Amino acid sequence: MERTKKKKRNAVIYILGGGILNGDLVVRHTRMIVLVVFLFLFYISNRYSCIIKLREIDHLQEQLKETKFEALSTSARLTGNTRPSQVEELVKRQGLGLERAKTPPYKLHK
Repeated sequence: MERTKKKKRNAVIYILGGGILNGDLVVRHTRMIVLVVFLFLFYISNRYSCIIKLREIDHLQEQLKETKFEALSTSARLTGNTRPSQVEELVKRQGLGLERAKTPPYKLHK
């Protein structure tokens, strides 16, 4: 039991002391380790970029909803103001002295 503890303790000291970096396995696979670290960093940066773009998309979609609502309300207000009764009332308020035609309009033919 005491021997197992001593081996574990020596293994921890070996790892923390940097002895594992001098080992034959690490030296032989240095290129692979560097490649894995590079891919890991690339993955992190790609994920960060995607998260930023998703936030921007959400923000733009919210702006689009607000703009659509504003356009709809403006369109409704414009439609209400162009009704004949509204136009007549506006002409009366402005005091332009215009009246509705007594005779209906007719088409001219060639």
